[in-house]
Amino acid sequence: MGLYVETVIDADMDVLWERTQDPARHQSWDLRFTSISYLPRADGEPQRFRYATRLLPLLWIAGTGVSAGERQRSDGTRVSALRFASGHPLSLLAEGSGYWRYVPGPTGICFLTGYDYRPRWGRCGALADRLVFRPLMAWATAWSFDRLRLWCERGTHPRAALARALGECALRLALVLAALLASPVAPLALAAATAVLAALLPPLPGTPAARRCRRTPSGRVRAPRLLATLEPS
Repeated sequence: MGLYVETVIDADMDVLWERTQDPARHQSWDLRFTSISYLPRADGEPQRFRYATRLLPLLWIAGTGVSAGERQRSDGTRVSALRFASGHPLSLLAEGSGYWRYVPGPTGICFLTGYDYRPRWGRCGALADRLVFRPLMAWATAWSFDRLRLWCERGTHPRAALARALGECALRLALVLAALLASPVAPLALAAATAVLAALLPPLPGTPAARRCRRTPSGRVRAPRLLATLEPS
């Protein structure tokens, strides 16, 4: 899988499973989606769903997917897998697949994802994906995972976590602007150092941060077999 994000969440397995598998709860913490809804299905069939992301007030990028999960496994872990696609002409993402793993450990549950997708728009799309979209998706996934961790560990609702993140960003920006405005008076080096310090200081413990998540696996990873059982969405 091309993108990988991992974090450790000190929470009950059932709580984490519910907040990641229930569409209403999932969409509340995952920055990549604005809405997720399940579609009707027959017993024994994989779950199909519809998702949408709002880019502008009146611009929505929608798609569909299919998912399945294994809640009870002999080794105590859990896993879910999905395939997704979007036919929207403005969606750079054409189709893709991924999985979530839930691995209990001594300090909490190692919650990780691996996923990849095929961009559209030919060479231009591939270049835009490599330079802009893929790094943005990796950051958004990691930031969302940390927001989920704060919800499970501290009880910080995703909306409150977002408000804290926006407030902290505004404060950092104010410090940078203040340093730049002070440059005619203060030495330029001091103003630049203040700006760098404001930008690089670690986020507050209660503020979501992508940097807290691991972006590369510690060893070789493989997609779960469950993924191979899903037909394209």
